[in-house]
Amino acid sequence: MNVLLSSASNKVPLLRALRDAVKRISPEGIVTAGDSNENVLTRYFCDEFWRMPHTVEANTKEIIGALKQLNITHVLPTRDGELLFWAQIKETLMAENISVIVSECESIERCLDKLQFAQLNLPSIIPAFDELDVDLPRNKTQRLVVKERFGAGSKSIGINLSANDAVAHASNLSSPIYQPFIEGSEISVDAWLTRDGRVKAAMCRVRELVINGESQVTYTLPQSPLLPTIQETLEALNLSGPVVLQAIVCNEKLHIIECNSRFGGASTLGIKSGVDSLYWSLCEALGHDIDAIPVELSKEKITQMRAATDYYL
Repeated sequence: MNVLLSSASNKVPLLRALRDAVKRISPEGIVTAGDSNENVLTRYFCDEFWRMPHTVEANTKEIIGALKQLNITHVLPTRDGELLFWAQIKETLMAENISVIVSECESIERCLDKLQFAQLNLPSIIPAFDELDVDLPRNKTQRLVVKERFGAGSKSIGINLSANDAVAHASNLSSPIYQPFIEGSEISVDAWLTRDGRVKAAMCRVRELVINGESQVTYTLPQSPLLPTIQETLEALNLSGPVVLQAIVCNEKLHIIECNSRFGGASTLGIKSGVDSLYWSLCEALGHDIDAIPVELSKEKITQMRAATDYYL
């Protein structure tokens, strides 16, 4: 087994969690960190490093050839911008006995497009609009969130704005969307779905401290009463593998912001709490009976603190 962590960047906790999953299945298995930048931290923690080409259509033939030459057996994409690339070639790679842990193109596109996602006919999802009529009475009193339709939602976001301020903020964005501002606790949900879109397990966690869009301090909410609604939403999205749902809880009601169809920056807490997403992904790719693998979710609250650590070689 040789698993490529694509767009490995500085995702050291993810790489180490992936290595643990690989070794549980195959003690001789290895993890190859791949990134277009050779100056990344993961190169010091992987078994092999590959300075790979950018994941764009023009490099498809080169990438497939290199995967075969490196004897890669599985690929785990980690960046939103590369998910469609891998989804589009995963059938070709399957013919070469290379499994890609990624959802189908249609499901990925739906999650990447925040407007399309918000317009799904699901009651818990926060609505979104690409235009705002500031002359409407309801828009004059409604507080709003403005953000880019595509890309990382935390970048260039405007929160709790008046209608006029929202329009002014939107003028600085390339493809803005508007959403009603909902005040409450922001949570993330680490979940894993089978290839046929069934949720095997999910765990809610509170994002207590967020820096640059990623949780630095986060803690789990075991046995959350919101899980049935979360499961229904996730299964309606036809996703597979590891995913992260973002939501706001207000008066014990769930308001879903978006869904990332990949392993999240702090999803190692999900693994710690029993959502064994990387191990399950590899087992499923190898043809194991995924339903026969037990789920043991922690019933105790677990807090994760993410901080820089010194390592010595």
